[in-house]
Amino acid sequence: MSTINIRAEQPQDEAFLFELYASTRQEELAAFGWPPEMGHAFLTLQFKASQGRHQAYPDAEFQIVTVDGVSAGRMIIYRTREDLQLVDIALLPQHRNTGIGTTLIQRLFDESIGSAKPLRLQVLKGNRAERFYRRLGFIKTGETQTHLAMEWRASAPPVNTPSQIEKSI
Repeated sequence: MSTINIRAEQPQDEAFLFELYASTRQEELAAFGWPPEMGHAFLTLQFKASQGRHQAYPDAEFQIVTVDGVSAGRMIIYRTREDLQLVDIALLPQHRNTGIGTTLIQRLFDESIGSAKPLRLQVLKGNRAERFYRRLGFIKTGETQTHLAMEWRASAPPVNTPSQIEKSI
């Protein structure tokens, strides 16, 4: 079984974070039919804009997910007095659909239960992650033109997966 660890994001993770970001936009880019250099320029601009989350959530935890010591994904968690917010979670394609995402979210469920706070997130409408969140017990609590607001509370049915996360910062 693989070992999943979490560590704080560091400046030297930028190349990995760009690779991860680009991997999440491949379907969208393919629809445009752009040549590779145009796609890369677009991704570079969008990636830089996405890094604005550091300013939008200065107190959030920006984490790198590692699997057997290799960078595999990213998770951003923002804790408030009212809730836990999953700002972002992404895994490289080879680590998707392997149970890693469920394990990471189970850790957040445990924290949610322990703190008696709901776990909230937003997901882009039409994103396949919506099905993943619904399967884990998240319910829709609102929506904008582009996103669904979703929430998990301890009263939701738990997901039975072993917690394998060690936090090392």
